[in-house]
Amino acid sequence: MPYFRTEAPDEAPKITYLHLYECEKFSIGIFCLPPSGVIPLHNHPGMTVFSKLLFGSMHIKSYDWAVDSPCNPCNPSANANPSQIQHPGVQLAKVKVDADFTAPCNSSILYPAAGGNMHCFTALTACAVLDVLGPPYSDPEGRDCTYYFDFPFTNFSVDGVSVPEEEREGYAWLQEREKLEDFAVVGAVYDGPVIVEC
Repeated sequence: MPYFRTEAPDEAPKITYLHLYECEKFSIGIFCLPPSGVIPLHNHPGMTVFSKLLFGSMHIKSYDWAVDSPCNPCNPSANANPSQIQHPGVQLAKVKVDADFTAPCNSSILYPAAGGNMHCFTALTACAVLDVLGPPYSDPEGRDCTYYFDFPFTNFSVDGVSVPEEEREGYAWLQEREKLEDFAVVGAVYDGPVIVEC
């Protein structure tokens, strides 16, 4: 299938999106990733997401904000003061998932504040992911996609805060970024069964 071909070895593989359905309450689509295709770290603000790997293998890394952590400067009860962060603009997140998945496997559910709401997909083989988003992305309603850099916990420090050595790999600092210039999602026509509204 053309959706899963890598066109040029020196370019990031293009991701294809098949838009199946959208209404006010939810949207349904399929992301088709060629081998080595990457959907960079991004979020789903105020949304619940059901994802199902339909075929192939992919690596998923996901995070939730570490709101209850004593080392999160955004936690009002934390000992740290946000002005003490050596690099402003970063926020602490806890790793939810960092693993390889091969279809068939369980579906995942991402909630607005839990379940790995910020995630990155890396195709290990050609693969496809079904996503149901509720409610769908909407810039006017404040549900626009934000992309992030992720940095190891040890890259930044907060005065007076420490995390035990054995727990550090479970945390990372995230920083908002612009969408990658070489990240391309190409829309394709869905010509499968018609989805009928009830």
